Amino acid sequence: MELFKSQHLKIYNTLTGEKETFTPIHEGNIGMYVCGPTVYSNVHLGNVRTFMSFDVIFRYLLHLDYKVRYVRNITDAGHLTDDGDVDNDRFVKQSRLEKLEPMEIVQKYTVDFHKVLDLFNFLPPTIEPTATGHIIEQIELTQKLLKDGFAYESNGSVYFDVQTYNKKGLNYGELSNRNIEDLFANTRDLDGQSEKKNPQDFALWKKASLAHIMRWNSPWGAGFPGWHLECTAMSTKYLGETFDIHGGGMDLKFPHHECEVAQAKGCFGHAPVKTWMHTNMLTMNGLRMSKSTGNYVLPMDLVAGNNTFFEKKFEPNIIRFCFLQAHYRSVLDISNDAMLASEKGYNRLLEAYKLGKTLTANATSTLDIATWRQNCYNAMNDDFNTPILIAQLFEGVRFINLVNDKKATLTDTDLHLLNNTLQTFLADVLGINLDVSNDGANTNKLEGVVNMLVEMRNEARANKNWALSDEIRDRLATLGIQLKDGKEGTGFSL
Repeated sequence: MELFKSQHLKIYNTLTGEKETFTPIHEGNIGMYVCGPTVYSNVHLGNVRTFMSFDVIFRYLLHLDYKVRYVRNITDAGHLTDDGDVDNDRFVKQSRLEKLEPMEIVQKYTVDFHKVLDLFNFLPPTIEPTATGHIIEQIELTQKLLKDGFAYESNGSVYFDVQTYNKKGLNYGELSNRNIEDLFANTRDLDGQSEKKNPQDFALWKKASLAHIMRWNSPWGAGFPGWHLECTAMSTKYLGETFDIHGGGMDLKFPHHECEVAQAKGCFGHAPVKTWMHTNMLTMNGLRMSKSTGNYVLPMDLVAGNNTFFEKKFEPNIIRFCFLQAHYRSVLDISNDAMLASEKGYNRLLEAYKLGKTLTANATSTLDIATWRQNCYNAMNDDFNTPILIAQLFEGVRFINLVNDKKATLTDTDLHLLNNTLQTFLADVLGINLDVSNDGANTNKLEGVVNMLVEMRNEARANKNWALSDEIRDRLATLGIQLKDGKEGTGFSL
């Protein structure tokens, strides 16, 4: 019997606001779509947290023996405001800033995105489509919405008609719990200058000005697709008109995902997604992590220690462990103290994991390993509750210490089950890269030794003992450790 049949998975559905028992549309097969990055700049840690949450969800579904088609798109066509101002196109703005073609910008930051995800041991999605690779599909959807009366053309652009959608008995605002009348009442049009019939109408296709570089031919003239339409075209192409899970950050719930619901219902006559999932924010210093405010740290800079917010560098496994100690629907605030605490907990867990492999079995078991193992599954079955899972893994650490201290015993079968469960949930589910699991503890010890030698050298220099000072420097250099004397003291690189 497949493992998924023995587990009872519940997932919080944003649409209903409740945890629901998850049953795939097609038994044993799951279609999951996650909104990917807009590749006009480097991804920051907040972006990484969202994608990491769905990486763990993907991993757990695979572990449960589901066949998962995971589609995560790349948005490589510009975001514009509805006024069509080319200066609002993020790709064009960045291409001007870096003096590159827009598609060079796309390539540069797509490569960076993949490097970051590789660094954090992400599994690749099953399919990674691009918006520019699906222009034909987006034009076809726009034509269907026009034909069925859900859209209208205006001056070479095409807009979705929200008011008509609601008059046909549908409900724009159902996903984000917004009342359409309130939306209209709280939005004002500027002296009728807009091409749209109503302020809440959104673009399916935008007319391109002569200055706009990223443009494609269409039945309505040269232009480019609306941002919301991209995801509807790609998700339904690879997962069908109705699929199991659609995910993204909570900032996408409105208007992006709301518009996706409307587009799909207009095209196909039914809801496109069974379960909507949204991750919460990553904050730093209690403030939302955002490039626009400057309150952010790039992943590579945190790993390399090239930032002023954290006192030291942290390896990817520790950052991943820190992120997963919060539930994906909870706000996570990172700080220097939080990262140090995560490093300490992570090292404790990994040391116990290694210790568990050295334990000796006995004839009897005094610990209930089977119940503990199921508790690990229960944590993940409860809307992928990684902090509860991690708490259970530390319970496994307690078992290992009890056995090591001769205060408990395990049979060979239970000892194998304990070690296998730890490895399964650490590596396969949480995505901890056990191949480099010793790096953090060893690096910390090495840094401590080097700091001690630097202090000895500083003391020797203060005492004008130049021979000892030079000997410490030269001996460290032969080991590949370079000291760097500066105004703020002596630093080093390993």
